Amino acid sequence: MNILILGSGGREHTFAWKIAQSSKCDNLFVAPGNSGTAQVATNVNIGVTDFPSIKKLVLDKRIDMVVVGPEDPLVQGVHDFFLNDESIKHVSVIGPQQKAAELEGSKEFAKEFLFRHNIPTAAYQSFTKDSVEQGYAFLETLKAPYVLKADGLAAGKGVVILNDLNEAKAELKSMLVDAKFGQASTKVVIEEFLDGIELSCFVLTDGKNYKILPTAKDYKRIGEGDTGLNTGGMGAVSPVPFATEDFLTKIEDRIVRPTIEGFKMDNLPYVGFVFIGLIKVGDDPKVIEYNVRMGDPETEVVFPRVKNDLVEVLEAMANGTLDEINIEIDERAATTIMLVSGGYPEAYEKGKEITGVDAIEGSIPFHAGAILKEGKTVTSGGRVMAITSYGNTYQEAIKKSYQNIEKLHFDKMNYRKDIGFDL
Repeated sequence: MNILILGSGGREHTFAWKIAQSSKCDNLFVAPGNSGTAQVATNVNIGVTDFPSIKKLVLDKRIDMVVVGPEDPLVQGVHDFFLNDESIKHVSVIGPQQKAAELEGSKEFAKEFLFRHNIPTAAYQSFTKDSVEQGYAFLETLKAPYVLKADGLAAGKGVVILNDLNEAKAELKSMLVDAKFGQASTKVVIEEFLDGIELSCFVLTDGKNYKILPTAKDYKRIGEGDTGLNTGGMGAVSPVPFATEDFLTKIEDRIVRPTIEGFKMDNLPYVGFVFIGLIKVGDDPKVIEYNVRMGDPETEVVFPRVKNDLVEVLEAMANGTLDEINIEIDERAATTIMLVSGGYPEAYEKGKEITGVDAIEGSIPFHAGAILKEGKTVTSGGRVMAITSYGNTYQEAIKKSYQNIEKLHFDKMNYRKDIGFDL
């Protein structure tokens, strides 16, 4: 079959790397792709939300399946776009319909869903610029630190955690009244702070059946010891050492199963990946957030551990036969370290030549913000490349990634040297 992946990051390179291994895949396209996807697929320079151009490509190349990487096209209704067009409605789309994608598109929608289905999460209230004063009053009822979340999509930067009450009030005003995050912060969710250690749970669903993928833990802060600004993720580890059998059972019973049941009860059409951001508080899991796609850089450690033919799994998701699939997991640990541009997550320069990729041995370089230009691989984004390794332990895998990173170079290259430090 002919398959199209939408996206251009490390997640999409990992998808392409895995799908290209399948005997069921005849032709693989990635829009817009990057220098890594170019090695295993055909890149097509189309934006992920340019639905008319995507339709034309799907018809021209006789695409049978579209795998959606990032959240934007899902929240904007790419799945519905296919279903509502006679000429392309036969194409399988892996990713929820717009109504279900609101779980990531709106923090308030997600919190209401969690409370409605009695899924453990933090207490919260939401506010608009007309209720800023009530927001201040709610903050006064909470203990520090204070968690403020822009309701809409803010490219991973819409969550602010502050220790000082007055700073939290000023931030609330900045988000609501001064529109710090534009449209995304016309509404702000204030949550109680949950103290614990975070992890990510990934679930495949065909809308009625589900399968749970390996857990992972990513590292969001730019600085060593989880300090500094939030990023899209600086590295990841799978499996999560503290996620015992007992804890995983709690996740499935209290969170995964009620989530999939909730989709059915609320009539949220969902074929795709469910990313559940969790926090372990004491011995209990609670939900921080839902994402309606795979995480990045967690995909770069989760998919390398899945032994199945990914196309067979995606077909089962599309056909509603996921219950017939048995997910096989590689027992080895996988880790990934993200190389980023100097200055990221704030201002950074692009177009820096990347050298040493060919010298990597025993690790997999997943390209993210990197493109081919005049025969050279150059940087094109903040997060440039994820170096993934296997090991019998996560320590062994991390060591291998760091050894290979020493062979790589681009001007002002930056990375965290402490991934896995807290495990």
